[in-house]
Amino acid sequence: MADIRNNFIGIKSPNPFWLASAPPTDKAYNVERAFKAGWGGVVWKTLGEEGPPVVNVNGPRYGAIWGADRRLLGLNNIELITDRDLRTNLREMKQVKMNWPGRALIASIMVPCVEESWKAILPLVEETGADGIELNFGCPHGMSERGMGSAVGQVPEYIEMVVRWCKQYTRMPVITKLTPNITDIRKPARAAKAGGTDAVSLINTINSITGVDLDNFAPQPTIDGKGSHGGYCGPAVKPIAMNMVAEIARDPETHGLPISGIGGITTWRDAAEFMALGAGNVQVCTAAMTYGFKIVQEMIAGLENWMDEKGHASLSDVIGRATPNVTDWQYLNLNYIAKAHIDQDACIKCGRCHIACEDTSHQAITSMVDGVRHFEVIEAECVGCNLCVNVCPVEGCITMEPLAAGVLDQRTGKPVSPIYANWTTHPNNPMAKVAAE
Repeated sequence: MADIRNNFIGIKSPNPFWLASAPPTDKAYNVERAFKAGWGGVVWKTLGEEGPPVVNVNGPRYGAIWGADRRLLGLNNIELITDRDLRTNLREMKQVKMNWPGRALIASIMVPCVEESWKAILPLVEETGADGIELNFGCPHGMSERGMGSAVGQVPEYIEMVVRWCKQYTRMPVITKLTPNITDIRKPARAAKAGGTDAVSLINTINSITGVDLDNFAPQPTIDGKGSHGGYCGPAVKPIAMNMVAEIARDPETHGLPISGIGGITTWRDAAEFMALGAGNVQVCTAAMTYGFKIVQEMIAGLENWMDEKGHASLSDVIGRATPNVTDWQYLNLNYIAKAHIDQDACIKCGRCHIACEDTSHQAITSMVDGVRHFEVIEAECVGCNLCVNVCPVEGCITMEPLAAGVLDQRTGKPVSPIYANWTTHPNNPMAKVAAE
């Protein structure tokens, strides 16, 4: 049986699945239930400084995007950090950690960007026995307008400064949570590393409006006829999150910096993909809010079964394995040639491949052959774009078949070259590098 025990910056948990800081981790009742269900760790819902708690709205807090079958694809929320008293949260965190010493418990923190505010809260959190802290530099709504959350995460100098304060005033490992609402994710990651962070976590939610009520013309969710931008999460953000994780993992300046992957993780496969791109563990929120805490049991079983099947003995066999294969477009092999192939036995004659290719691509799929409805790839026109694979409703019906070196490419009339070539040396590139003689 594969060993999925996780050691993330010295924080140990029985598996790599943590609940992210959000409503599911807002109180001891939720966290205890999560641990009983099997979650390896939790990041407690973000704590604010002492004094009057933040005030959340008392109406709808979520907007949604659904697929055709009403499966939840994306969730937008306008909820703020915990609206429970700080001391209540700290007391519950301490008790939960005593009850569950073998599970990871991380405190998410967001206080004003003032040294004294961080200096004041860190000893209080440390006294709970928490395994670490996560600096919430990602929240894009409500708190950012107050100079916190993504307002800090969008300024690398602020990130570095606050991380330095935290490393100075606490013995706990520091995880810096990054905002995706930025042009280049590498810059805040570099700043966090420069400040001495032990790890980064990403992504936090994406600034968004998910819909407009066309009866009252207000964004959704709607509060008394008005709406606001919020944070977008769920399966729809996974591609964005994975790209940002990979960018940090392969950046020479942040290579080796531990990463906790967040963003649309719903299945064991999602988690494995994040870890393959460099994440040391993963955090989950929307999936738990959609399907309940017991979804982690499917994630654990699925990950273990896959690792056993593939011969991966531990998570270290998986973490970062795909990172070296992530490259920039200019380094892709331009001499690699593939053609679409349609399995006629599996084809249901729906015609979607033909329509997509005919109307929007390269007119490389027939609709009729000898007067009979028939869908077949015209190799002389196929550029190997694989649009047909993605629109076909039958899994595995259309596949991409590479052409071996020396085989004639009917589209170009030339044999496939065995030599690797990319854009940096292509004759059409005005900046092509000429090899030294």
